[in-house]
Amino acid sequence: ISLVDQQARPPPPDLVVPSEKPDQLPPSARQQWDNPVEFLLSCISMSVGLGNVWRFPFTAYENGGGAFLIPYFLVLMLVGRPLYLLELSLGQFSSGGCVKIWDLCPPFRGIGYGQSFGTFVVTSYYCVLIAISFYYLFASFQSVLPWTVCHATLQENSTVCLPSNHSVSMLNLTDSSSNLTVISSTEQYFRRGVLKEKLDISDGIGLPDPALLGCLVLCWILLYFSLRKGVSSSGKVAYFTSIFPYTVMIALMIRGLTLPGSLQGVVFLIKPQWHKLYDVKVWYAAVTQAFFSLGIGFGCLTTFGSFNKFSHNIYRDATIISVADTFTSSLAGVITFSILGHLAYELELPIEKVVKSGAGLAFISYPEVVSKFDFSPQLFAVLFFMMLITLGFGSAIGMVNAVITIICDNCSQLSRQLVTMVVCLTGLAVGVIFTTPGGQAMLELIDYYGGSLLILSMAVAEITVVAWIYRTSNLITDLNFMMQRNLGLFWRLCWTYLIPVSLSLILAYTLVFYQPVQYAQVDLPVSAQVGGWMLALTGPLITLVFLVVSVSRLDGWGNSFTTVFRPKVTWGPKNVVDRLDWMTVKNAVKENSST
Repeated sequence: ISLVDQQARPPPPDLVVPSEKPDQLPPSARQQWDNPVEFLLSCISMSVGLGNVWRFPFTAYENGGGAFLIPYFLVLMLVGRPLYLLELSLGQFSSGGCVKIWDLCPPFRGIGYGQSFGTFVVTSYYCVLIAISFYYLFASFQSVLPWTVCHATLQENSTVCLPSNHSVSMLNLTDSSSNLTVISSTEQYFRRGVLKEKLDISDGIGLPDPALLGCLVLCWILLYFSLRKGVSSSGKVAYFTSIFPYTVMIALMIRGLTLPGSLQGVVFLIKPQWHKLYDVKVWYAAVTQAFFSLGIGFGCLTTFGSFNKFSHNIYRDATIISVADTFTSSLAGVITFSILGHLAYELELPIEKVVKSGAGLAFISYPEVVSKFDFSPQLFAVLFFMMLITLGFGSAIGMVNAVITIICDNCSQLSRQLVTMVVCLTGLAVGVIFTTPGGQAMLELIDYYGGSLLILSMAVAEITVVAWIYRTSNLITDLNFMMQRNLGLFWRLCWTYLIPVSLSLILAYTLVFYQPVQYAQVDLPVSAQVGGWMLALTGPLITLVFLVVSVSRLDGWGNSFTTVFRPKVTWGPKNVVDRLDWMTVKNAVKENSST
């Protein structure tokens, strides 16, 4: 093949000249990041988000603290980072989103659609967490932070509220009060004041709370304006969403560690309970947390990578992002468990019994540390909840962007602004159920079946097809060519054996020893569990339908059956020069293997 000097060629039609505006691009063009820093910061915003600050602490709390850290860090190193590099690289190599990359094996295109469905499901409740942060942000402007005092109107039978900066001994409880449950004012405000929580949803989830619903509407409006112009607008937002949170978190960590009893909580975080390492549920929690934290399995990373230039140093960025993610989870864990230790000191309870675990843990522990600042706690409350909002937006932008990109890739005649508006309105409509009194119970349900089980099953399918049907040898050749480096034995072993086998075993164990989802240690209704299973099976069913349709179109078996799983002619680099060079390398590899 005769190659023409790349500089002598005009830009191919599917590349975007950086000076061009998104609205001026030809229909076949694909946007690119304005500069590599925006891509790196956008990935950090996507991966370093509420998954670290919100989900990591309560997952660690539910799974024994230190007992959870060992499998979590092992999973990050042996599963999380290799999958992270894989998804980013496939998107960059093919300049395609999480559906178009399946040109490498067309019958499994349904995996991309299954991932996008799971992403939309997670986004629907993820934005409610941002809405709750908005609620707290607005409440922070009061002269007295409302979660630092007890409210008589929120009082429940058989409970006693303990205000901030008080201890149980100050309540003067008598022996007749032994059957009362002592809760902190932060927990009372969150569960009764913000959520109007309803533990039993067997008779319905109730009506949406107007204040929370208003905050949810605000969240989706801001998402629309951040995404309507594509990566040219979301990339600029990443400068703020990726840097600002660290300044606030470091301040919170310093204050948290200076509180009485805080070290007891940190010890609980880092001291392993060795017997729990034999519990497969802990390993399952580690895998799902790594997926949620890094953003793998959702298709978002593939979408982000697709907006890169082909020669971008993706290996370096993947390393930086995975380290930043681990650091942020550790930082959030220290903050949360230092506060749990302090609450245990004030409530005179063991750490594991301080608060009810669950998705609301972060909204109990973090406001508590904010209220401990001696100087202007309102200021630190505003900064903290702005941090939560920016962290949430960084991840939400990535997830919603993945869904929008799939629709735009398949319906190029539709304007991006129209698609963005429809997706945002749909997400808002679905999210309304999480603003009801039974919303947190529904969040636990959807998080398990949609955010964990569905995404894990799609990840098993993804890595199995890439490693065993497209084959790891072809993948390594492609990525070595793009990265201009040699990926060693570690990556080959992880992608071919370790990840497919370990994820398959964990998924199989979860299905065989299934336990119904609980909220506040009570099983959710059977109807809710059935709905959850329907949600979890949607992704695999979409994948199966695409596979069956592809095979059913065969004229016969034999050669036709093997060819249907071959990559399409459109698979590979989109740049003409890169594609010619890649084909030359592939032919050379084939010749060497045949000899």
